[in-house]
Amino acid sequence: MAEQRIGNATEVTLHFALTLDNGDVVDSTFDKQPATFRVGDGNLLPGFEQALFGLKAGDKRTLDIPPEQGFGQPNPQNVQIMPRQQFEGMELSEGLLVIFNDAANTELPGVVKQFDDRQVTVDFNHPLAGKSLEFRVEIIDVKAC
Repeated sequence: MAEQRIGNATEVTLHFALTLDNGDVVDSTFDKQPATFRVGDGNLLPGFEQALFGLKAGDKRTLDIPPEQGFGQPNPQNVQIMPRQQFEGMELSEGLLVIFNDAANTELPGVVKQFDDRQVTVDFNHPLAGKSLEFRVEIIDVKAC
């Protein structure tokens, strides 16, 4: 019987590390429990899942994920300039993470890019938008589901 390979309708258990071009590790399971997901369940971005297709238990790979297959390119429309009074009582600094609630009461994180006495520029793009990532994986198990 052929070994099960990663594809649609499979459950995958793996160790992974996500690293930036400069070597900074964004996330890793190599020092803890492996991750398990079903292809298409939304736990991994589609570009990451596609990069795993065809791999089987025991495979180890280092995969380059361009922004378009990862967190996308930054969208200039996700950078908002807001009145300073909306941040009343807050000690602002560049790089500060601020959380807003949208109309559906969903949390929307943003990063303060710059500010002055009148206005604050907040970037609501994903922090990894526009970044190429290295996705190192070790496939532990693949099952049909």
